[in-house]
Amino acid sequence: MTQSNTPYPFHHDAKPTVEKRDLQAGIYIVATPLGNLKDITVRALEILHSVDLILCEDTRVSRTLLMHYSVSAPLKALHDYNESKMIPSLLVQVQEGKRLALISDAGTPLISDPGYKLVRAALTAGLFITGLPGPSAVINALVLSGLPTHRFFFAGFLPAKSASRVKDLDNLKKIPGTLIFYESPQRFKETLQDLQHGFSMREIVVVREMTKKFEEIIRGSLKEVTDHFQESQPRGEIVLLVAPPSEEENLWDDETLEKGLRTALKTLSLKDAVQEISLFSGISRKHIYEKALKIQEKT
Repeated sequence: MTQSNTPYPFHHDAKPTVEKRDLQAGIYIVATPLGNLKDITVRALEILHSVDLILCEDTRVSRTLLMHYSVSAPLKALHDYNESKMIPSLLVQVQEGKRLALISDAGTPLISDPGYKLVRAALTAGLFITGLPGPSAVINALVLSGLPTHRFFFAGFLPAKSASRVKDLDNLKKIPGTLIFYESPQRFKETLQDLQHGFSMREIVVVREMTKKFEEIIRGSLKEVTDHFQESQPRGEIVLLVAPPSEEENLWDDETLEKGLRTALKTLSLKDAVQEISLFSGISRKHIYEKALKIQEKT
């Protein structure tokens, strides 16, 4: 397992000179820093200085960035609980010539964040929409992970309940690309345990606190990463990445595993059958044991 931390301190003192622009009425989707306030583009600052209203998830969080860069446009919270209700009035404002910016607490808006409904409604209404590229936790974690980047699948947050989480993971395990998840510190260890169901052979990467002072990247097998976090409680924003399935793993789908277990159970004890199949397949003994119990219940 490898562990790396950011080797340099962060300072938030540099401020570029920004002028207001005469903008077209519409909605401007603006990416904001993940944590280091310097990670914002000059064009993003120009837009934020020039719009009539800034829509954000949490005004308390966004105000830190906007105050740092002396952005004076009014703020209004747009979140999952009020987005649908606010859409009609926001569309009217744009139709009347207003310029609106949409930002998230950190990173690129709409990625596991509010805004999708507003953007879709604005497009349906024929309004002008443009996006300003910038920081993204998904992409930054992927390029730091050392896992394949040519094909990946972002699954957002997994369900809060273990049974639903295992079901979702089972549906994702055959995807031929790197899997990327957001996870909360409170559920992180439980998710690592649930990954034992079908992902025990995979390389795991955990990236947390990106661009901040305590940025950390943990790479290793599922067991190594799980053991590492048994000793410490993770904090801050977490991105969890799982390597694509190997050719060897693809040989052991559920059907093959069941056939192998049925054959082994004819001549071996439950314990020995589970140990043998685990040795050959690389699948966790816990997962195989649960599968074997279900087979015995049917016979």
